[in-house]
Amino acid sequence: MPSSPGHRLFARYAHAPNALGYCGPADARALELAACGHDGADVDMPAVASRFSGAWPYQQLIAELSGIGDPLDERVVRAYWTGNELTDRIDRDRFGRELLARFASRAGHYWKHLTDELLPEVAPTHTFHVLAVYPWSRLLGSGVPQPLQVLDSCRITYGTVTEVREDDVLVRARPLTYDGALRLGAEQDRSARYRVGSGAFVTDLRVGDRVGVHWDFVCDRLGADEAQRLEHWTRWQLERTNARLARGVEGSSSAR
Repeated sequence: MPSSPGHRLFARYAHAPNALGYCGPADARALELAACGHDGADVDMPAVASRFSGAWPYQQLIAELSGIGDPLDERVVRAYWTGNELTDRIDRDRFGRELLARFASRAGHYWKHLTDELLPEVAPTHTFHVLAVYPWSRLLGSGVPQPLQVLDSCRITYGTVTEVREDDVLVRARPLTYDGALRLGAEQDRSARYRVGSGAFVTDLRVGDRVGVHWDFVCDRLGADEAQRLEHWTRWQLERTNARLARGVEGSSSAR
């Protein structure tokens, strides 16, 4: 039977970094099948998703605090990756304290920055995880380009399709820039893939479509409200992360 909407949405957002070997189990093929919604695909998505040490704790906690029994419910998945009404309603202080406690119990010495000093930045979103929990924002002053490149690739970028080609599309979006603070730069067209061996995650892409891009892969077609929420939470997080950077709060200098 086809994968459920929540399973499919999770697979679409999680696939690209998993295929690159950055997170999750070695199940890129399983994620492809679920993301493309193939009938009869034998994918145990809860088992696969639970091995994503970043996304899974968020979705578990979002579900718990929202009174939803399934961390892969489509509403929960959407809340984490792009934001929705669940994101708006969750008590951020409670969420942050419980989340950091869960991470701290297994984080080890590489993640010493997971302390109460992060609470002003907490949001139940992937953007918070990228900009605050991962250590890359603490390496922006190192003078090498990798930290900014990782942050820009790992966040969910929102943009508009300007050209559809056989294997990729051009997406007009605002990249992250850094000049002592993280900012959204001027719009530019960037190439993003949208096909895998099993098919396209987003079918019938057209010029003018709003899309979500993760690690240079189109993983979602966004409605107007979804795009606005993703932009809101991106700007919200940048403001709070920049406040930490301005304070010079020290954190780990280790890569993830």
